[in-house]
Amino acid sequence: MEKDLSSHSKTFLSVEDYLRIEETALRKSEYLNGEMTEMPGVSREHNLIVTNFVASLHPQLLDRPYEVYFSELRLKVAATGLYTYPDVMVSDAEPAFEHRGGDTFLNPILLVEVLSKSTESYDRGRKFSHYQKLPSLREYALVSQHEFRVEQYVRQADGKWLYTETTDPKGHVVFDSIACRIPMEGLYHRVNFRSEEDLPA
Repeated sequence: MEKDLSSHSKTFLSVEDYLRIEETALRKSEYLNGEMTEMPGVSREHNLIVTNFVASLHPQLLDRPYEVYFSELRLKVAATGLYTYPDVMVSDAEPAFEHRGGDTFLNPILLVEVLSKSTESYDRGRKFSHYQKLPSLREYALVSQHEFRVEQYVRQADGKWLYTETTDPKGHVVFDSIACRIPMEGLYHRVNFRSEEDLPA
């Protein structure tokens, strides 16, 4: 999810205050250690990639014990206290939620973030370090907006993360965690590549 990590005002709040504000907020915000950071809107390219990703996964998982969510559903990393909104999440047959209303998800097996100028270092670094604390997580994918490029980190039996990269426009991205594959052309359908300098922050 795109956001400016440096320019938005920050207010120190309790978790309860944060969740209450989020119920009626016009824009979503992340929360960590009393600090709430607003997440601005996303680009056309970002939206297309997320839509294409979910549309490609949905028919493959329709009759299987998985569920696909996109960025309107909040995730909590229980081990660190981070509340955030990944671009795409996939759960297995037993999705877990923090509250009875099902508004804060706890146990994804696959997480996907679409990269932007303002979030790339965060998504690769501190955010991924939070995500690694999720015991359920088996795979993390980073998707570029300005070229055919999908990077994947897959958790191995020893706890290490195996890195792979797909850049072939005619190729497929294989997600071993859910036994699915997505054609690169489908993932980037109607996406007009622009240079990183031209993309919104």
